Amino acid sequence: MSDHVSTVHTDEQTTTTTTTSSTAPADAESEGDSDAPTVTNGAEAVVAALRNAGVEHLFGVQGGAIMPVYDALYAERGLTHVTMAHEQGAAHAADAYGQLTGEPGVCMATSGPGATNLTTGLADADMDSDPVIALTGQVPTGLVGHDAFQETDTVGVTRPVTKSNYFADDSETVGDVVGEAYALAREGRPGPTLVDLPKDVTNGETDSVPGDPTLPEYHDIPQTAEGSAVEEAARALSGATRPLILSGGGVVKGNASEELREFALEHRIPVVTTMPGIGSFPEDHELALEWAGMHGTGYANMAISHCDCLLAIGTRFDDRLTGGIETFAPEAEIIHVDIDPSEISKNVHADYPLVGDAARVIEQLQAAMGEEPSAHQWREQCQTWKEAYPMTYATPEDEPLKPQFVVEAMDELTPDDAIVTTGVGQHQMWAAQYWTYTRPNAWISSHGLGTMGYGLPAAIGAKVAAPDRDVVCFDGDGSLLMTIEELSVAVREGLDITVIVLNNEAIGMVRQWQDAFFGQRRMASEYPWGPDFATLAEAFGAKGFTVREYENVPDTLEAAREYDGPSVVDAFIDPEENVYPMVSSGGNNAEFALSEDQL
Repeated sequence: MSDHVSTVHTDEQTTTTTTTSSTAPADAESEGDSDAPTVTNGAEAVVAALRNAGVEHLFGVQGGAIMPVYDALYAERGLTHVTMAHEQGAAHAADAYGQLTGEPGVCMATSGPGATNLTTGLADADMDSDPVIALTGQVPTGLVGHDAFQETDTVGVTRPVTKSNYFADDSETVGDVVGEAYALAREGRPGPTLVDLPKDVTNGETDSVPGDPTLPEYHDIPQTAEGSAVEEAARALSGATRPLILSGGGVVKGNASEELREFALEHRIPVVTTMPGIGSFPEDHELALEWAGMHGTGYANMAISHCDCLLAIGTRFDDRLTGGIETFAPEAEIIHVDIDPSEISKNVHADYPLVGDAARVIEQLQAAMGEEPSAHQWREQCQTWKEAYPMTYATPEDEPLKPQFVVEAMDELTPDDAIVTTGVGQHQMWAAQYWTYTRPNAWISSHGLGTMGYGLPAAIGAKVAAPDRDVVCFDGDGSLLMTIEELSVAVREGLDITVIVLNNEAIGMVRQWQDAFFGQRRMASEYPWGPDFATLAEAFGAKGFTVREYENVPDTLEAAREYDGPSVVDAFIDPEENVYPMVSSGGNNAEFALSEDQL
């Protein structure tokens, strides 16, 4: 047995912890346990740790410093590696995989540029609290700090964008370090972790077999909120006449959607979601007001702006949701439920802070609730707002194809459990606004970091995680160009995904802001020189389609969906179409614009 001291970065502080390696008992082999992994070096210990964790798929790019781990994977039949075209794509694929399975997605890269290319994906996962574990190669420990070939301080670079990270410096304990990083990525508030693996550590001899993933001793995850605080919050909610539930991404990640639905229906409280919370409450239910914020529905933003008690679950109250903090839910008492105590009152003051697991705290509130809130008039008011600010759009025959029509047409063709992934931009907003989401884990997108190019590699990760579900990626021409190389992966792996390019020959959201706030000076936002995506798809080995007319949309989308393999639909849309409703950055949610002249 040997002890390994590692520096662990957490959201709260940097802590030094001691992890004890797990060595297989001497009689393990004598018992004939054929499933027990054989470990001869650090790389095999890393692979054994992944096997112990139940990992089935990995996404990565091979390279010099990580090569020993890949060599250990060569004979490991239980782990399927998906070779990505770029390390950023590996991180995004692992991110989507982790969201859908609830277990950390695993991404791998070599040292230097391989590790730094992962960083955008790790930052994305960190902002959205998605479970990911990254394994990066590193130069031998004796060369660290000497500017060796492909050396980067990976731990230092990624410390701000990971839940925790480790520099593994001992072959004897490297397996347990990987197990701990896996456990941390998954438990409590999920997030990305990273283990940096020097080549001499993974090549180093050891027979130390890692144990199952284990959290460090210092890590304490709250489950239930304090009883008296729950009772006070329940009294406030029961006594409200304009109650509202705000369901965030934490409801999805905490598997609390069913508890939320039952609570809202029993007490007949309208529900608004955040953008990461899309699907946590069925949008086709009469109590659903859909999602709020900068491009949320007018009725969701009106409800938030006029409620008198807001039960917010699993949300960090980011600026795209709140607009100006001083005008957010100005008349409401705030009940804030979150598993991470650092989020309580960070952005919006919580009158009733409830720290705990979302599902457990909802059950506590359910038990503590008195009478149903007297909110009949409030529900009627919410319905009036729905009628006053419907999510509609015009389709003039003398104007090009509207993107909203394409989104709705694909929604009609796919089953209710279809998964939608997106890049970032106008297409992302239209996919969020005009697709009806009725269940959690059907919407996979980049929220906090807003990473263009997220959609295609996320679709790959989603299809690997859920091979029996339809996967549709909505992307923009500007966004798709950032990760188009991953189409080669979808073709090689035979992944049946459908990519729909809402092609407006621009970085549309930038162009919209330039028109609204920069005097229509369209600097570096228009892309009239873009490729023919249908032809490009064929060059990759996928099936390409092009559509420009309304009458051809249903048949083209159906053909793309029915194609057995990756397909790309280049849908040429109105380049002047903008996303509305819209709340100006830092503005009042109740003062949303429905057209540019209202901004």
